[in-house]
Amino acid sequence: MNPNGTPQTPSALRRPAQVRRTGPVRVFATLLVVPAIFGTVAVPAYAFMPGGDAFQPGGAFSFAVAEAQDLDVSAEASRAPLSSDAYAVTTKAEIDEAALDAEEAAQAAWAAELASRGSGSYAIYTVKAEGDDYPWWDQIPDDYGGGLSPLRYYYRECVDFVAWRLNRDAGVTGAPWKWDWSNLASGSAYAWADEWVSHGWPTSSEPVVGAVAWFPYNHVAYVNSVNDDGTVNIEEYNQNSDHSYHRRTIAKGDALYLYPPT
Repeated sequence: MNPNGTPQTPSALRRPAQVRRTGPVRVFATLLVVPAIFGTVAVPAYAFMPGGDAFQPGGAFSFAVAEAQDLDVSAEASRAPLSSDAYAVTTKAEIDEAALDAEEAAQAAWAAELASRGSGSYAIYTVKAEGDDYPWWDQIPDDYGGGLSPLRYYYRECVDFVAWRLNRDAGVTGAPWKWDWSNLASGSAYAWADEWVSHGWPTSSEPVVGAVAWFPYNHVAYVNSVNDDGTVNIEEYNQNSDHSYHRRTIAKGDALYLYPPT
């Protein structure tokens, strides 16, 4: 019943009011959040400045102050000279001149080589020695790219010269040749003595004119004459590896004599 005496209806019944309690945690959170929001919106950014212990406004930060680019350049480095690549262009005239110089040097070297090969009359191949009737005296020898003579031995070798003399003595001075590599002896003078025997041609320790003087050190020569004292005059090519004509006198016992083939 109401205080005025009227009966209290159910709709008039009131629920007890709920009381919100504010705990200590909520109070502490409020104290933290509100200043943070205010500081973010209203206060400019702060940064920790190098060299100090306090925070200062971010706008005051400077690389110059922070010495971020403070470099110490050595005085030696500052005095270092500058260099640049240089390119030289060779002209065609210079190339032609260099080629001519190289050719002249090669010719001079060849002349010096010929001159140093011995004291024979044929030290230089453009001069024919007296008494030399070998028809291919001016051809290039094998050592320098030369080829075979018509007798099928290499030009200006001892075997080619002797083969020529044997043909000449047989009365043959042109093709068809009587003697050549195919029916006389091999290109190696060392084998001539054995091949003479295999052919059945005589050999002897007694020299005769027109015989082949055979030396065991891989050399042959032509017997020109025999002296009264028993010494032997011979003619030869390439005796000292100079591919030239020589005449000399030897003791009879210095060689084996291969008599002219028949």
